[in-house]
Amino acid sequence: MTDVLVIGGGIGGLSAAHELAERGIDVTVYEANDRFGGKARSMPIDDGPAPLHGEHGFRFFPAFYRHVVDTMDRIPLRAGDEFADTEDGPTVADNLVGTEETLVASTTSPGNVATVATPESVSEWIETLRPAFVDELPREDVRYLIERLLYLLTSCDERREHELDDVSWWEFIDADNRSEEFRDRLAYATQSLVALRPQLGSARTIGMIYLQLLFGQFDPTRPTEQILNGPTNEAWIDPWVEYLQSLGVTLHTESPIDRLEFDGRRITGAVVAEGAAAPVAGETVTADEYVLGVPVEVAPDFVTPEMATVAPELGRIANLDTAWMNGIQFYLTEDVDLVRGHQVYADAPWALTSISQRQFWTDYDVDARGPEEVEGILSVIASDWDTPGPLYGKPARECTREEIAEEIWAQVQSHLNVAGDTLTDDMLVDWFLDPAIVETDDGVENRSPLLINTVGSLRNRPTADVNIANLTIAADYVRTNSDLASMESANEAGRRAANAILERSGYRGRMARIWDLAEPAVFEPFKRQDAIRYRLGLPHPAEVTQSVRGLTTRLRGRV
Repeated sequence: MTDVLVIGGGIGGLSAAHELAERGIDVTVYEANDRFGGKARSMPIDDGPAPLHGEHGFRFFPAFYRHVVDTMDRIPLRAGDEFADTEDGPTVADNLVGTEETLVASTTSPGNVATVATPESVSEWIETLRPAFVDELPREDVRYLIERLLYLLTSCDERREHELDDVSWWEFIDADNRSEEFRDRLAYATQSLVALRPQLGSARTIGMIYLQLLFGQFDPTRPTEQILNGPTNEAWIDPWVEYLQSLGVTLHTESPIDRLEFDGRRITGAVVAEGAAAPVAGETVTADEYVLGVPVEVAPDFVTPEMATVAPELGRIANLDTAWMNGIQFYLTEDVDLVRGHQVYADAPWALTSISQRQFWTDYDVDARGPEEVEGILSVIASDWDTPGPLYGKPARECTREEIAEEIWAQVQSHLNVAGDTLTDDMLVDWFLDPAIVETDDGVENRSPLLINTVGSLRNRPTADVNIANLTIAADYVRTNSDLASMESANEAGRRAANAILERSGYRGRMARIWDLAEPAVFEPFKRQDAIRYRLGLPHPAEVTQSVRGLTTRLRGRV
C-alpha cells in the first residue's frame, strides 16, 4: 500500500485525492485556508447562522470541460445519512444548470443578446453567429478571422507547440491593422471569459480555446455552457469533501506546509507550519508520495536549488506570469432580470462580465440569509486591473477596495442603464469583494492572482510527473490538454498526478481518464500533411494569409 500526502486542497489537490482514494490509496490533504476549493471556493460574508456567500468569481463550465464535470458526476449527494448511488442517484453534476443566452452590453446601445443554445438549422447557425460577427465586424475582418482559425485547425501539434506558442494572438490575428470593432470584439471575447490577454497570450492557447468555445455551441450532446445552482462550496466543494472523507481521506484545514525536505533524490518529509490546526503542527510528516497542489504564486517557495537541479522544470515555474481576475458580488433589493446567462460589458475598461445569480441559485434560499432586504445577487468579475476607470481615473490596482466597488458598480450601470434605470443606486444593499484583494499604502495587492498564458510560456510549465522520484504536481500550471488556468486544467493535472503515483505503485486497474480536446475530423488529413511539412522545415501553407475561398475549396474536396 502507498500512502500519499497532498499539499493544497484546491481543485487539483482534491482531484488527485479523489482518484487515488477511489483506488484504495491512503491520502492526507493539508490546506492552508479555512475552506477547501482554492480559487474556486465560496465563503460566507459574515459569521451569522445563515450568511450570504461571496465568491472569488462565478463558476463557468463550457462544453469542452470534460474532466471536472466527470469528477462532479462521481460525487454523490447525501440521501439522509447515506450517500446516493451514483449510478442512479443524484450527484454534484446535477447542480449544474445550462445558460441560454449572453448579453453583450454597450454604453451606446441596448446591446445584443446572443443565444447559446445548439443551432438546429442553417438559419439558426447564421443567427447564432450574427451578434458576434455579421452585425458588428466589417466583412473583410470576418473573412480574415476565419482564415486565421482555419490556419490553427490545419496546423499539426508540433507546429502549434513550437511555432504558434511563440506568437501572440494579437500578432497572429494582425489586430493592429484591423478595424477597431475587430480589436474590441477579440479582446473582450477572450479576456473577459478566461483572463487571456490577447496582446500577451500565445496564438496556440488563445486560438484553440476560442475554437473550443465555438465548437461547444455546435455540439448537441452537451450544453454549451453551465453554471452552478448555488454558491460553489454548498453546491460542489462541501459535498466533495464529505465524499472524500467517506473514502477515508484525512483532511486538514488551516494547516499550511512550510517546506519540503529533499535528500537529493526523493522528498523525505513535509514540515507543517507552527500554529497549524493540524495535530502535527510544527512537525515533519512523511509519506511514500507527495503531491504539490499549491497555487503558481506559492509553488516557487517549495522549490529548493537542489530540487531545481534535479528537476529543472520545477525551477521554471517561477518564470510563469500571473494576472488579476477577481470577483465582487452586489447584493440588491431586487432580483434584476437581465438574461438567462452571462453579461459581457463591451465598453468597460476593466473587462467586466457578470451573471445575475438568483435565477440559477434555485436551491439557495436568499430570503433566509443576510439582510432581509436582499432579493438579488449580481456577481461581477473584473479582468483588467491596469486600465484607468472613468469614475476615479485610476486602474483598479491603484484604488482602495471601496473605490473598486464604486467603480465597477458605475461601469456596470453605464452599460445596463442605456435603455432605462435597470440598476439604480437605491437597489444596492451591500457588496462583497474577493478578500484576496488587500489594501496597501499604494492601492491594493492581490494575494490570489491567476496564472496567465503568455507567449512561450508552455516551456515553463511542468508536467505532472516531474523528475523527482516521489513528487507530482496537481495544479492549473501543469501542462494539460486545455493549457488554460482553470478548474478543468487543475482537475486534469490532478488526474495525471494520480496516474503517475498509481503507475509507480504497481496498480493494475483502470487509470484516471484523460480527454483530448475535440476537433472536427475533417481537418485531420490537413494536420497530417502539415506534420510532414513541419518535419521538412517548410512553413504552413497559410503562413502568408491566403484567400479563405481556396482553403474551403480544398476542404470541400476532402468531405
